[in-house]
Amino acid sequence: MKTLYSFLFVLISFVSCQSQNKSPELIAPEAFSKRIEKGNVQLVDVRTPKEYKQGHLKGAKNVHLYDQDFTDRINKLDKTKPVYVYCKAGGRSAEAVEIMQAQGFKNIIELKGGTDSWTETGLPLEQ
Repeated sequence: MKTLYSFLFVLISFVSCQSQNKSPELIAPEAFSKRIEKGNVQLVDVRTPKEYKQGHLKGAKNVHLYDQDFTDRINKLDKTKPVYVYCKAGGRSAEAVEIMQAQGFKNIIELKGGTDSWTETGLPLEQ
């Protein structure tokens, strides 16, 4: 009986910890645009600096996913506030989301299709 209670305690603890990690939102460019245009958001472009210079979303901070200091730079963001993340097509931002979740970020919003999808929708990039 003691073993059963121990097992149930561990199971309940595991389930409650899992429910605290909110799944990232993957949203279309139009909805993403409406949310970030309100301002005062943490907007992260995980592409290379070269890609960033060619055009990025207004107000975005470039934190290249494959830089050695990526985790250190990401950890400077406020984990209690939403973080909006994007890349070119969605692959790197998905990787960044996984790293950010492992670092304790709870509210992550990812741009579906990246800047490719953004520009196909007719939304502007700035240089």
